[in-house]
Amino acid sequence: MASSAETFRREPWHELPVALAALIRPRIDAIVADMVEAIREEVSAYRRPLDSAVGRDLLDSIRRALRQFAELTEHPDSPQDHHIRHFRHLGRIEFLNGRTTDGLQAAFRVGARVGSRRYAELVQEASLPPQLVVPLHEAVLIHINALSNEAVQGFLAAQLRSEDELKRARRALVERLLEQPRGGGQEQAPLGPLASRARWPLPRTVACVVVRSAGRFTVPGADAELLTVHRGSDAVLVVPEPGTGGLIDRVRSAARGRDAAVGPAVAAHEAWLSLQCARLALDHRAERAPAAGAEGGVFLHADEELADLHLLRSAHIGLLLGRRVLGAFADLPRGRAVRLAETLDALLMSWGRTAPEVAQALGIHPQTARKRLRRLDELFGDRLGDPHFRFEAQLALRTYALRRNATSPRTPDAPDRGR
Repeated sequence: MASSAETFRREPWHELPVALAALIRPRIDAIVADMVEAIREEVSAYRRPLDSAVGRDLLDSIRRALRQFAELTEHPDSPQDHHIRHFRHLGRIEFLNGRTTDGLQAAFRVGARVGSRRYAELVQEASLPPQLVVPLHEAVLIHINALSNEAVQGFLAAQLRSEDELKRARRALVERLLEQPRGGGQEQAPLGPLASRARWPLPRTVACVVVRSAGRFTVPGADAELLTVHRGSDAVLVVPEPGTGGLIDRVRSAARGRDAAVGPAVAAHEAWLSLQCARLALDHRAERAPAAGAEGGVFLHADEELADLHLLRSAHIGLLLGRRVLGAFADLPRGRAVRLAETLDALLMSWGRTAPEVAQALGIHPQTARKRLRRLDELFGDRLGDPHFRFEAQLALRTYALRRNATSPRTPDAPDRGR
């Protein structure tokens, strides 16, 4: 439609006699009643009491449309902006009340049919030339089409504004969920109101999925259930109630061919922690085996390796701990340091702390195990029986093992001879 003002100024209103307006105005209330009755009978969305908000809007809009038709008949070139604003507002109200453009347009069509019949009756009663009926019907159709278009424009504008607001609300919610709490007692926005504005029922638990090199990543049919945000080339998805409903399986299927990881299920306010675990799992996987998922991709479950992720998160502190606890290896040749570190690990992991147990764990001869155990006694003495030392040594050895798998450093910090 070019513009409503131009539409209203077109023929056929110039072909209608000005006297028709004087015939319409006294009968507006009666015509309104006929239109309301027909619309309520034929369009279910408007079968509400006339004293309700829907009933009042219906009466007001029909009455305004009839008054406008009379104005156009009398003054075809008169400004119509005030009516245009009303019908755009009507479309907005229809959207906000949850009705559809189908119902709205159906009501306009019914009103046009009733109006055409009643106007034709007026022409006949006033003994006006019968040939006026043709331009009169054309005027009714043009008028109702213009009003319908304005209402639909208002409806669609409200819908677009609502969708934009919903997108902003969902983006604000996901950013809040993924924001790591800071110290200092800084108060964060409560999740409940944010979730309500985002039309996302706040779940008891969530899990975060990170999809690497995601591009335009979507999970078909799950847009309303998932909260999604892109961080660089990664897609981050917040999955509600990951233990039920099969959403994780659908995400996994959509991520096929890409590297992805799901973090552990946590309370909604700890979503950032689930995200952190998923990222660490992917980073660790990439360091361990850079090409492992190059072709088919991998889907990791971070909750299956939380102990390793915990150590990796503080790996630098773990290395410092290793230098202090395992410093006795520092002056040994590299090969001997590695073998004794493996032996110490096997000893600490054994139940009986005997040479046969250690030998079996390492796949070496018991006599070799005994020699190594004697050397450990020389290096560490009574500390081997100290629970605190044993705990720290296990942490240090596991940290070294994780680092060794990722970057193959000297283990454990034993310098090469001659350096």
